[in-house]
Amino acid sequence: MADDVSPKGRDGIVIEDDWPGYSLDLFSYPTHYAGDLDCVFIPHGVIMDRTERLARNIMDELGNHAIVVLCVLKGGYQFSADLVDKIKALSCNSNRSIPMRVHFIRLKSYLNDQSTEDLHIVGAEDLSFLTGKNVLIVEAIVDTGKTMKALLKHVEAFKPNMIKVAGLLVKRVPQYSSWLPDYVGFEIPNRFVVGYALDYNEYFRDLNHICVISESGKLKYKI
Repeated sequence: MADDVSPKGRDGIVIEDDWPGYSLDLFSYPTHYAGDLDCVFIPHGVIMDRTERLARNIMDELGNHAIVVLCVLKGGYQFSADLVDKIKALSCNSNRSIPMRVHFIRLKSYLNDQSTEDLHIVGAEDLSFLTGKNVLIVEAIVDTGKTMKALLKHVEAFKPNMIKVAGLLVKRVPQYSSWLPDYVGFEIPNRFVVGYALDYNEYFRDLNHICVISESGKLKYKI
């Protein structure tokens, strides 16, 4: 992994295309996924350290401003929970704080390992309570950016005061968008990753590390 971080951390930690990941033998993971993974791509401890840094960046920019955290389910629930916890800890141990409300919406656009044009937004029918508020959208992974742009357009219709986006992962895909979240954890190559609440057909959410799914894992859980 490279340490290529922009001055504001906007581009995140860049993981190069040739990054092989870590051997599974170096880490603990559920035995029911034996044979379903190629490698540990980002260990849980690294995720947590980077999340703490993002919380500090958010505190530096939004400190003393009340925000509504809009968690994008299902993949974003773990990142959102950990990010909120880090912000809460900072609010208790500094002279700045961020009052937070948390709301959940669900986006679904994947079938097996392919993103589809069929985007469903659940729980976002009426977001009128966002009017005039400072909104932080928390998403686990952004690839083409189409899903997030559609969500942003939907949220903007309710006229919030400000919208910021925190994305744990930004994936470099062929249709890669120049748009980036305001706070980025890691920029990763175009590999299908699971774990830390990221799923493949609802499996692998119970995996602490972010891992690359194996071809046999894809076949095993394909629908």
